[in-house]
Amino acid sequence: MNKNCFSIYKYAPALLLSAALGCRLPQPLVTPAGQSLPAAFGTDTAFSDVDTSGIGNQPWQQFFKDPQLRALIDTALHNNYELMTAKEQVKISGAVLLAARRAWLPSLDINASAGIDKYGKYTMNGVGNFDTNLSSNISKDQHVPESPTPDLFLGLRSNWELDLWGKLRQRKYAAQARYLASAQGQRLVSTLLVSAVAAHYYELIALDNELAIIQKNITLQETALATVQIQQSAGKATLLASQQFEAQLLDTRSLEFATRQRMLAVETELNYLLGRFPQPVARASALTVDTLAAAWQPGVPASLLINRPDIKQAELELTAAKADVNAARAAFLPSLNITPYAGYNAFKAGLLLEPASFAYGVLGSITAPLFNQKQLQAQYRINESGGKISFYNYQQKILQAYQEVAVAMGNVYNQRQVLALRSKEVGVLQSAVSTANDLFLGGYASYLEIITAQKSVLEAELALIHTRREVLAGTVRLYQALGGGWM
Repeated sequence: MNKNCFSIYKYAPALLLSAALGCRLPQPLVTPAGQSLPAAFGTDTAFSDVDTSGIGNQPWQQFFKDPQLRALIDTALHNNYELMTAKEQVKISGAVLLAARRAWLPSLDINASAGIDKYGKYTMNGVGNFDTNLSSNISKDQHVPESPTPDLFLGLRSNWELDLWGKLRQRKYAAQARYLASAQGQRLVSTLLVSAVAAHYYELIALDNELAIIQKNITLQETALATVQIQQSAGKATLLASQQFEAQLLDTRSLEFATRQRMLAVETELNYLLGRFPQPVARASALTVDTLAAAWQPGVPASLLINRPDIKQAELELTAAKADVNAARAAFLPSLNITPYAGYNAFKAGLLLEPASFAYGVLGSITAPLFNQKQLQAQYRINESGGKISFYNYQQKILQAYQEVAVAMGNVYNQRQVLALRSKEVGVLQSAVSTANDLFLGGYASYLEIITAQKSVLEAELALIHTRREVLAGTVRLYQALGGGWM
């Protein structure tokens, strides 16, 4: 019977390996082909002549010319809490990568253990120890203590899983890709932060300019009201005219307070981005387009794959997901473990550190999954679907990036045309106000014409400021859409 048992044990590893290899492995992850990027952004002929270098390659220190804005951006990049959180996420991913890199190395532990065993009288160990103590071939120190028998060990133990099928290697690849993806995530936060700080900065200057225009118009309307009241006293104007001028003045004064509230909100939001409590923000007085880099050409669409942090992040997440699928496939195959040890082993404490107590050994084992196939299949399906989701997300990011650039390009171009027309409109309406005042004083125009002219010029001047801000903010959005702001 013992001979038969030995024969079974001899061929057990081969049987296990054959059974495991006989299992059908799931298919590798297959993703559909993605869409090809167009050769250029948009179809408008206004965008056909572009510089392939692109503003997305410019560091933010070069793109933004305003030194006060550059100082605010630098403060935000050092103090913003969302960016700090992203940096810590990179550190976490780095620690996960370090653990994955060490997973394929053997473990080595210092081990000190002590135990006791009470063997039954009718067991092999019990009979063997009793019989051994009766032998004349052993010394006194070799007598085995009985009832109970101590077992002492001091030495090193190791365990090493040989990566036969690349399971651990694929897990390392996944961790490495996720580490790089987290770094791209940090760059994405930087890009969004730079864009947000610049947008709030320009909006704050625009509100300053709007407030100045409103206050100037309040002064003009106060003068006009005083003039009408004098004419009313002289019988040259009606009470209705005086009331209309006063109502216009009150409306403009209310607009002043509404603008101040907007300034307070924007300034508070900007300080939040800077990671500090509300305080005055140093800024320029004029809202001029030349505070940005002169060239705003977007470059070729393929540059998005290099510059956009969100696209790079999605691509790396897809790489990690593919590695997860490969690791899940390898989990169906048997694993080979080697467990060696070396140290001092004795049943008496006084003999533990004797040279003769030194012992060593090694155990090799092959483990193949048999009854947990369904669990492995479920994990594979999870990773497979996760890989497809990552692929769809990657394609979506590319499509989204292209659309953002195309829209931002059109916005910058069209807003510049609007800016030129708004400037002419303001000039014409300012002349119209002067003409209306002269005609009113000469009795050739009614008070309604003056009120209409004043209202029109106020609206046009505010619209001009809004358009200037939109040109600047739109250019910043284009810069962000092209992946600028993290360098």
